[in-house]
Amino acid sequence: MLSELLVVIPALDEEATVGDVVRAAREHIGGRVLVVDDGSVDETAAVALAAGATVVRHPFNLGVGAAVRSGLRYASEHGYTTVLQLDADGQHDPSDGRRLVERLHEDSADIVVGTRFGGNYRVRGLRRLGMRSLAKVVSARLGTRLTDTTSGYRAFGKRAVDRLSRTYPSVYLSDTVEVLLMAGDWGFRVVEEPVHMHPRKGGQPSSGPALSTVNFLRLVLVLVLHDIRRPMSRRGGP
Repeated sequence: MLSELLVVIPALDEEATVGDVVRAAREHIGGRVLVVDDGSVDETAAVALAAGATVVRHPFNLGVGAAVRSGLRYASEHGYTTVLQLDADGQHDPSDGRRLVERLHEDSADIVVGTRFGGNYRVRGLRRLGMRSLAKVVSARLGTRLTDTTSGYRAFGKRAVDRLSRTYPSVYLSDTVEVLLMAGDWGFRVVEEPVHMHPRKGGQPSSGPALSTVNFLRLVLVLVLHDIRRPMSRRGGP
């Protein structure tokens, strides 16, 4: 039901695109739209409000993972049982959003990942190798085939909203990849659904090549150490 759906849009300095994304989300997806302004220094919050979104603001930049966690916490505290995560830069096609939400119910899934590789999305070189390697590792851990573990276009069901509103990783790339390993630890069902990917319509990427390399290496360490750091619930704790 749309009354139980919250569309969460993390945003950092996206005044050029966030208004169009909010309006498209309201038209194609429905539910309530929440923009989490992650410390923007431009008019992101004002533009989002004018487009019809509810806005939560971070006093300074905490990262996209922290923004998603704020959105999940808002959903949990206000009775929303389904969350759809959507980027503010216009790369995600809002018309795919309803299908991600529908897959939650059709497959009794807890998380639906929008895979960009179902259409004409292409990557090359080291990035392609890294994405494929991550997908193989995570697929093996979850026992289900995934192709796009770094996609930020996702739908979360009630169990995932309740659990991740308290534990969603805030560090870059952990917010997409490690959270899937956590889902596997908790016995959550994760599935994929093809989505369209558009060129960025404004703003700047959150990290350049050098920082992306550092983050990827850190993520490799996270994957190696995950069995040691896995949630207390897997160890028999609360």
